[in-house]
Amino acid sequence: MASSYSMSCPIIVFFVGFLLLAPISPAFSSSSSPVNNTLRSGEELLKYRRLRAHLNRLNKPSLKTIQSPDGDVIDCVPSHLQPAFDHPMLKGQKPLDPPERPKGHNNPTGVMEDSFQRWRVSGESCPEGTVPIRRTKEEDILRASSVRRFGRKPATSLRRDSTSSGHEHAVGYVMGDQYYGAKASLNVWAPKVTSPAEFSLSQIWVISGSFGDDLNTIEAGWQISPQLYGDDCPRFFTYWTTDAYQATGCYNLLCSGFVQTNNKIAIGAAISPTSSYTGGQFDISLLVWKDPKHGNWWLEFGSGLLVGYWPSFLFSHLAEHASMVQFGGEIVNTRTSGFHTSTQMGSGHFADEGFGKASYFRNMQVVDWDNSLVPLANLRVLADHPNCYDIQGGINGVWGNYFYYGGPGRNVRCP
Repeated sequence: MASSYSMSCPIIVFFVGFLLLAPISPAFSSSSSPVNNTLRSGEELLKYRRLRAHLNRLNKPSLKTIQSPDGDVIDCVPSHLQPAFDHPMLKGQKPLDPPERPKGHNNPTGVMEDSFQRWRVSGESCPEGTVPIRRTKEEDILRASSVRRFGRKPATSLRRDSTSSGHEHAVGYVMGDQYYGAKASLNVWAPKVTSPAEFSLSQIWVISGSFGDDLNTIEAGWQISPQLYGDDCPRFFTYWTTDAYQATGCYNLLCSGFVQTNNKIAIGAAISPTSSYTGGQFDISLLVWKDPKHGNWWLEFGSGLLVGYWPSFLFSHLAEHASMVQFGGEIVNTRTSGFHTSTQMGSGHFADEGFGKASYFRNMQVVDWDNSLVPLANLRVLADHPNCYDIQGGINGVWGNYFYYGGPGRNVRCP
């Protein structure tokens, strides 16, 4: 199935799914017999009905609709009708009140506020009592490998499995203690992604369980994913899984799980502006922490903007605490040409280029058992393929624990 891929943001066109929506011609069938054509048509009709049913589940009735200049449609959905409340354990409920924030949490400086997304450029916003949700379109689902896998990461997308899965990382991490949250500021770039099947992201992982089928993660950051979003714009995203990305969890609000409470931030919407090489640097601050009272995991953006929470019942190990926290970048290397991908991580430049050129994480902290933000102890840094993407860590009085990371992918040292 052919696709046409443009690397300009926000304009990208995928010519996919034609066969699903058009009548089946004998030219597309392995046999031209009427029986086979009838069977094939029936299969395609069933696929189309499944697609429409999934769209109906995801796109809830809205009180207001906002057209974003990048082509997104943002629906202002009553908060109690958002996808999370399709979950059997949340049906009939409403979002919870804000929890107690971790001690030692100060409003960060130098971060973008709630107008950091393209859909807010016009000044439009969603009314109180609603949440802004990026509308899922038919073509979004058609780009996925199947309706069932839409909105999900491929299995084995965490660092320890990267040698065989095509996922490559440059990360800083801490492990061995009990963690109840993590916080960091990270700058936002628009790295080049060279294949629709690949992505580039920068995020925080909160992890518990083994690296087997019971792995639990909570994730938040920014990403470029042509397959998921249909363009190459950096977008604010969340993710969760409780079985190592196999059957549970999803990006953003594409399944029942994450409960959004904010009416000014659309998860999955494009970020603007972004950092530029030797120019202005724009970063976002993210805090994930476990509410000591109810046990849910909350997400905060910037200076005090609560985005929402992951209910504790979604998880097995993370229902208690995390055993590892990871910060950094990840790409997918499909090697479709036989060479390493040229998909960039971070700014597309190596760590040793430093501020204004390389991508960074700064002011990294974790939340301890006492709901207090504390500096990292024994931060380790690791790059799966340092000739392609690398990482260099440090500590100072202004940025606390920090590191630079990223790279161009394919180059003379990374064939």
